[in-house]
Amino acid sequence: MFDAGDPDFLDDPYPTFAALRSTGEVHWHGGLGLAIAVSHLAASAVLRDRDLGRIWLPRDPADEFAAFNLLHENSLLENEPPTHTRLRRLISSAFARGHVERLRPWVAALTERLVADLAERIDAEGHADLIHHVAAPLPVEVIAELLGVPAGERGWLVPWSNAIVKMYEYGLDTERQRAAEQAAAEFVAYLRTLIARRRAEPTDDLLSDLVAVRDSDGARLTEDELVATAVLLLMAGHEASVHVLGNGTLALLRDPAQWQRLRTAPELAGTAVEELIRYDAPLQLFERTATAPVDIAGYHLEAGDKIAALLGAAARDPAVFTEPDVLDVGRTPNPHLGFGAGIHYCVGAPLARLEIEAALRALVARLPSLELAGEPVRRPEFVIRGLRALPVGS
Repeated sequence: MFDAGDPDFLDDPYPTFAALRSTGEVHWHGGLGLAIAVSHLAASAVLRDRDLGRIWLPRDPADEFAAFNLLHENSLLENEPPTHTRLRRLISSAFARGHVERLRPWVAALTERLVADLAERIDAEGHADLIHHVAAPLPVEVIAELLGVPAGERGWLVPWSNAIVKMYEYGLDTERQRAAEQAAAEFVAYLRTLIARRRAEPTDDLLSDLVAVRDSDGARLTEDELVATAVLLLMAGHEASVHVLGNGTLALLRDPAQWQRLRTAPELAGTAVEELIRYDAPLQLFERTATAPVDIAGYHLEAGDKIAALLGAAARDPAVFTEPDVLDVGRTPNPHLGFGAGIHYCVGAPLARLEIEAALRALVARLPSLELAGEPVRRPEFVIRGLRALPVGS
């Protein structure tokens, strides 16, 4: 069984996943302390089966992780029906007020500015870091604009998000756990202030709509639910989009034929987004807990047992994807599980697709001869798979 902290495994986990998949669809992983589904069929069942749910257990000791626990106890992602049903209905209603389309021209202009800045740095220095100058700033600016975070206050968001998501890794040390709680506490305090401002003076942003939206019986999101929703949108939207763009651009530059294909047919950017999510998944593992006895691909779980869908393994399953280890920017159909499945399917998927497609179009238009200018630096984590640096030139 793989060691989730082994640098060689983290560099390329896909051969290991293939070997596991060849011997069974579900395996027990002692190091992670749960079963892992490695086939597409089994992973899809994990995400869709209603006898498996997101059962949040507060981080202990609870008094030391009050803010972190608050964010998850009130999150759409960590709740099951009927709470999940109510939260998703309210959040989807707010999203449905045209926010993605409202942002479309703004996102296109932002990506063009970021890529132009990257190009100028390459011209001046011969190389530049695509993560630092494009992949990292793009999604946080988009989510901040969506929520209506003032420009002068956006610099806090990425450090908070980066610290909090470390808690999703296995075997985290005490220092980083404390840093995550501190970031969560600061984020909660900031959002309470911003929510109060939006209640007093609504603007044309999603947070104002989340504050105002009512259910058919007149119910609203509580303040804690508003805070948790805003943090979820930032962390899920920021972390995933950064790493789709980073991992995906690296994959394209290592396969010049696919880069050239996208360059000459930019209309493939939409299918390319789906393929980049599939080919090197930014979220590798997603947990569920059995709420009743259930069998997944012949593997029996009792109530309380945990199982995880290995999204990266599911995405390379030859039973579903022809030549799964080959990058194909025109691949269709592409039933990857990168945005989840079932009732927890990502509510922000349309926005993520919009910004990644815009970035790809800007890159091939402004930097058609983009190439690697050094070795990428990979983050040393398994669950959230991404790069710290991607040096590029032209």
